[in-house]
Amino acid sequence: MDHQLIAPYGGALVNLIDPARADALKQEAFGLPSLDLDWQAQCELEMLMSGAYSPLAGFMTRAQCRRVESDMTLDDGTFWPQPVTLRSRQKAAGELKPGDRVALRDGEGFMLAVLTVSDVWDDAGVWHLGGAAEGVALPPHPDFASLRATPAELRALFAKRGWRRVLAWQARQPMHRAQYAFCLKSAIEHEANLLLHPQAGGDLTDAPAYFGLARSFIALRDRFPSATTQLALLPAPPRGCTARELLLRAIVARNFGCALLIVGGEHQPDGGLRRGADLMQHQAELPVAAQAEKIGVTLIPYPRMVYAEDRAEYVAEAEVPPGSRILSLPGEEFRRRMQAGLKIPEWYSFPEVLAELERQNPPREQQGFTVFFTGLSGAGKSTIARAVAARLMEMGGRSVTLLDGDIVRRHLSSELGFSKAHRDVNVRRIGFVASEITKNRGIAICAPIAPYRQTRRDVRAMIEAVGGFIEIHVATPIATCEARDRKGLYAKARAGLIPEFTGVSDPYEVPETPELAIDTTDLGIEEAVQQVLLKLEHEGYLR
Repeated sequence: MDHQLIAPYGGALVNLIDPARADALKQEAFGLPSLDLDWQAQCELEMLMSGAYSPLAGFMTRAQCRRVESDMTLDDGTFWPQPVTLRSRQKAAGELKPGDRVALRDGEGFMLAVLTVSDVWDDAGVWHLGGAAEGVALPPHPDFASLRATPAELRALFAKRGWRRVLAWQARQPMHRAQYAFCLKSAIEHEANLLLHPQAGGDLTDAPAYFGLARSFIALRDRFPSATTQLALLPAPPRGCTARELLLRAIVARNFGCALLIVGGEHQPDGGLRRGADLMQHQAELPVAAQAEKIGVTLIPYPRMVYAEDRAEYVAEAEVPPGSRILSLPGEEFRRRMQAGLKIPEWYSFPEVLAELERQNPPREQQGFTVFFTGLSGAGKSTIARAVAARLMEMGGRSVTLLDGDIVRRHLSSELGFSKAHRDVNVRRIGFVASEITKNRGIAICAPIAPYRQTRRDVRAMIEAVGGFIEIHVATPIATCEARDRKGLYAKARAGLIPEFTGVSDPYEVPETPELAIDTTDLGIEEAVQQVLLKLEHEGYLR
């Protein structure tokens, strides 16, 4: 048994925030250019400033990234598996040059740090910045404040409680009974205390999913022995499951005072349960387990766990006694049952965890969604949209908001013209409002022309992150639209009186794969509405 906590990686815990320098840096920042960081960049900066990425004291230059990618070493030869840079899509980032100093702020202008730029480069439309960082303050977190602790704070807590050997579970998904059983078993077998460290990189608007993850662990906390278990949030940005990313997680675990790390055990998009053994297989690139031992962290592979019904407990599949009746529920089937509101077996999960998951991911008929009509002027979008909104209001149960093109122009985008740039802004505003309605389980009915394919893709991505999105192409031919031209807009456009008019002097990019296409040339409004409602019913949004 160790007599003291494992030392930080590299020997000393980095702290890039010097309170004595904070006021001077804030004053200097008044004369510096600024970059507003998105939540992923704020996560990386927080991990760097707090020492979770020790021994790093700044973001890597392009040459340092190449060295890490090829040799997996820092300048002094220390092993390091993943590049760490500051990423930004802001135009201002590309205007910086080596030697410049730039203030780093959150989206509300809160001062976080000053970066002395050593290198700037573009990679696939994203600017990467390298250089030394001088911290002013960690990003403010109004949520779950009592569960947030820096590496230094957690180490001090462990020392105060007499902990000397700590096992980390860096969860990215809620914990069920199999993971619970394996964590307790591993802690006992290794004579270690347990740190439940769910990844909570996100903010109030961009990554709301982590709220559900945090709440699920809070709900489960009382099931663990309080004297030997600690719950804290890890502000790391989401990462994948590659060997390099796994080894970076091992370094982070060590910096938080953990000498052991459980790997694997979480559902993957293909419906399988990823075993730690899969992640630790010898690869041509590097032997993961051996390299982790050099880092100083023992990786504990999560095996395939099954429920032995006759023993009423979870066991590793390889340890199941002959003749035992075993039960399992694949991840894909679990998600299907949750989506359909079907019963989850009691042996699979805890009621408090399932209750939290149901709050976070309600069945489709309880989710918010957006119906996004797109098509030429005069195609019939607004007429169908109004009728669909009325029918949904008749049904009741959820709020319905109509975001018609003309209505939005009058109340939300009155200052915009009809240039390509302004039309793009208008549609993105509609998308944002619809995403907020959808996120709060309402129904948004949108009916802009929305002529540009990329803008529609971006709106779809924005809304699908929080609920359902149904794109309906009102595919009425332009000849029909012109024949219906009650406002005389097509005639004016063909006479050159309206510049950049969609379908005449500006293109309409036809949707590639809409959920539904409707040609209203010979179709009545009631028939069109029925097609939309049937589609919503088929997709599970209506009962």
